[in-house]
Amino acid sequence: MQIIKRGAEAVLYISEFEGQQVLVKERIKKNYRINQIDQEIRKARTKGEVKLLTESRKVGVLTPKIFSVDEKNHKIIMEFVDGTRIKELLYAADKKTVGKTCLEIGKLIGKLHSAGIIHGDLTTSNLILKENQIYFIDFGLGFFSKKTEDQGTDLNLLYEALKSTHFKILKPCWNNILKGYKQEYRDAERVLKRIEEIEKRARYAKR
Repeated sequence: MQIIKRGAEAVLYISEFEGQQVLVKERIKKNYRINQIDQEIRKARTKGEVKLLTESRKVGVLTPKIFSVDEKNHKIIMEFVDGTRIKELLYAADKKTVGKTCLEIGKLIGKLHSAGIIHGDLTTSNLILKENQIYFIDFGLGFFSKKTEDQGTDLNLLYEALKSTHFKILKPCWNNILKGYKQEYRDAERVLKRIEEIEKRARYAKR
């Protein structure tokens, strides 16, 4: 078992399933929670993430394929997407590739939001390029919502991630993401207006 990531809610590790390499996401027990409540929370979050991954694929956004779900042990056995994280790609890519990649990211987020899917943790670490296709991974904080506030918060999270991680190319990245988002999502302008309000609230809170 090769551990890839150990987070607050789950551990991710490489394993084998029916003769192939897979990624397993196992939600871990929280000792501070009553056992029955802990079981219910982990079960609900596991089922919720499976639903998000499945529905995202249905609307044309690639996510790891689900091979099996172990509800008793709160495990998702899924495809191991062995590619390049967009975080690394943007560091090394030329201007044309950056623009093309970010335009596609914007379109894919537009597809998610059109379907009422909130990723919940949009960062360039949770986007992977494999065989010229972008995969969205880790929907652990995701949920279903068509509220403008939720969509604005989702997109604004990506902006903040870009600002901290890819500051030198922030403008072309963000402009192309918004361009793609507008092309794909008919309510894009309303969401972008809400992002401005979210940013204003954040600035006010810091004072």
